[in-house]
Amino acid sequence: MRPETKAELINIGKVDIDISLLGRLTIPTAGPGAGKSAFFFRSGGHRVRLTVDGTSPLHAVGENGDIVIMKDGEELVRGQIEDELIHCPEQAYVNMTEKCIFDCKFCPVPKLDGKIKSIEEVLEMIDKAHRTGTMKAISITSGVAETPEIEVDRAVEVVRSARRYGVPIGVCVYPTPDSTRRLKDAGADEIKYNVETMDRAIYQRSCVGQDLDMILHSLKEAVDIFGHNRVCSNFIIGLGETDDSVEKGIRELVSLGVVPILRPASMHPLRQGEVVIERPTPERILKLTHILRKILDQNGLHADSFRTMCLPCTGCDLNPHSDLDEYNEQ
Repeated sequence: MRPETKAELINIGKVDIDISLLGRLTIPTAGPGAGKSAFFFRSGGHRVRLTVDGTSPLHAVGENGDIVIMKDGEELVRGQIEDELIHCPEQAYVNMTEKCIFDCKFCPVPKLDGKIKSIEEVLEMIDKAHRTGTMKAISITSGVAETPEIEVDRAVEVVRSARRYGVPIGVCVYPTPDSTRRLKDAGADEIKYNVETMDRAIYQRSCVGQDLDMILHSLKEAVDIFGHNRVCSNFIIGLGETDDSVEKGIRELVSLGVVPILRPASMHPLRQGEVVIERPTPERILKLTHILRKILDQNGLHADSFRTMCLPCTGCDLNPHSDLDEYNEQ
């Protein structure tokens, strides 16, 4: 799967496929894709996550043990379906709290009234994943049901208990004044605090109730405590920002030692009318990922060195190193 092909698959984001070809379907409970059936497709060492949708311009069929994705009657790419462990292949990636008091306009989670898992439930999920023999990492994420402090308390308890499995642990929560030090001391190896967008005007109208400056301060502190190539942040593309503002935002994050994850925005039906989203084109995804790669390289940061959460998964984004590695920079 060439980067151009993966960028096109990310742009479309969905495929018409007979679910009998997929085995066990999962429904994510976090982020813009929450509530939609999805699967992982792998081709030539590269992975992409696609939702199942009969209206997609892409159509997938089984052929000689492969899954072939077609567009306009022509083969686009062929590969295999990858089994998930929890939320993604090879990771126990658990969303502790499927609710959120924050009303980010691009995210359906506040509208879904999801479940709050107990600590015992989370640990049982991780233990079950461990017993498969395929768990290479543990990743913990969470909405905010009541306060960020409560979610950090819960994450700390999970991390402490999960250290016994001897695999890397990553955590993504909304930061608090002491969350970074507490999670590091509990045994977390990597951390993610999401900026969502670096365009201040878009942030004010899209991330109501959140504090971008506080998050940036927390990210800087996280690099001081966790070290370089251990701190990342989701950076959504497609909310109306310009390419110049994206590059400026990338440079600001990288100057702190943070690896940005360029996440293409997607419109969820529950958010229709509340936000304007323009899914980035394949060309824009590639252009911005090449810019990100260049800036990371200039600053000695490596998106392919992470072992937990989104960067090693690569299903929803182009990883600027592992997905572009064999191709020359533009």
